[in-house]
Amino acid sequence: LLLFQTALYLSKRNVKQVGGIPKSFSGKLAEEFISKLPFRLTNAQKRAHAEIREDMRSPDPMNRLLQGDVGSGKTLVAELAIIDNYEAGYQSAFMVPTSILAIQHFQKLFNHLTDLGIRVALLIGSTSQREKEKIKFALRNGDLDVVVGTHALIQEDVHFANLGLVIIDEQHRFGVKQREELISKGKVVDTLIMTATPIPRTLSLTLYGDLDVSVIDEMPPGRKEIKTFTLRHTRAKEVYKFVREQVLENGDQAYIVYPLIEQSEAINAKAAEDMYRTLSKEAFPDIPMGLLHGRMSDEEKSDVMNKFVRGEIKILVSTSVIEVGVDVPNATIMVIENAERFGLAQLHQLRGRVGRGEKQSYCFLIVSEAGEEAWDRLQFFASTNDGFKISEYDLRLRGPGEFFGTRQHGLPEFKVADIISDTELMLIAREDAKRIVENYPDSEIIREVYKIYGERIRFLDVG
Repeated sequence: LLLFQTALYLSKRNVKQVGGIPKSFSGKLAEEFISKLPFRLTNAQKRAHAEIREDMRSPDPMNRLLQGDVGSGKTLVAELAIIDNYEAGYQSAFMVPTSILAIQHFQKLFNHLTDLGIRVALLIGSTSQREKEKIKFALRNGDLDVVVGTHALIQEDVHFANLGLVIIDEQHRFGVKQREELISKGKVVDTLIMTATPIPRTLSLTLYGDLDVSVIDEMPPGRKEIKTFTLRHTRAKEVYKFVREQVLENGDQAYIVYPLIEQSEAINAKAAEDMYRTLSKEAFPDIPMGLLHGRMSDEEKSDVMNKFVRGEIKILVSTSVIEVGVDVPNATIMVIENAERFGLAQLHQLRGRVGRGEKQSYCFLIVSEAGEEAWDRLQFFASTNDGFKISEYDLRLRGPGEFFGTRQHGLPEFKVADIISDTELMLIAREDAKRIVENYPDSEIIREVYKIYGERIRFLDVG
């Protein structure tokens, strides 16, 4: 434990030694933006924004995790950070895992920030070559202030004139190396990682070391808790009946999510394309339905999502491509078939697609083949809406992973100690590690740490 904590502390010290650039801004632009919002910020949002501001003004580079449950208003806090960063004279990059989410964030930022004189662009795989070249040229010359995009942002020929802030949304969808590539595009970049369910690796770092944390623990007023039910597949028709009633009688909308796009002989699970055809004919012949999956082009996905947002599609059959960030306040029902095939972080994200308005929302987990452990896992998930509790449970279940290096999950490296039950010991080891690194830089322990962890220490710097 002591060696491990020493490695963590060395990693944090290495970041500080690189040194950051203290950003100078008055905050007037952000205040102007807040004054025009049709609602008031929650106290948790104000607190998170203040913590981020303090980091950005500090001479050390920011390495902060913004944790807030789905729908708690993290994106707005990120927008405030972008405004402050712009006022200080720097560019921002906002990296998200899917093109659907990138388009949605871009539209929101474009609408919110253009009036403040902030120039925003979208860079995703399907952006035309001509448009890509234009955006890259503008980023290089400082004629663009904010770029929103997917992994297209980490291509080698994307260069910034003055990158000062990197925001990474739903980081459990990116590999550590991808995150590092984006962060390395600026000289000394402030990094804000946003997540609704911290992956075990991040949660562990959060509990024991490297990332500073801001938690948005308040939901906007008027939100109701989502009711979650776990059911055997033999009761699927009852769920379809409920969906039908809610859609026809209340005008609500629903998602029905499947683990596969098309049927596979190797995997015994339902597929979105097949079930879309079946449900259109049998369960919902008189209700407008849509199909969404990852093999569709960005244009096709956007078209389907826009129709769903406008209410032209009432039931959306999908794969987990809608897992992050899609925001349709009128959608109140999430049905997840073969729920045992999804991880807890995925389930939490999927459930978070509903409950975004003031109506009561529901999530149904339909289970086909689940042993006792899988059933218990789903029952636990159904018992709480709390993202941190779900992460801690996931951490106990799967282990914190090979903390250093690029593997996200797996068993801990400790032979005897346990990272969860030995928290007290871990805290003592942390204090001792700090003392050793600061007072005995040439000690045997530090040499041993470099021998064991070597290069992998630097991967902690990117969360």
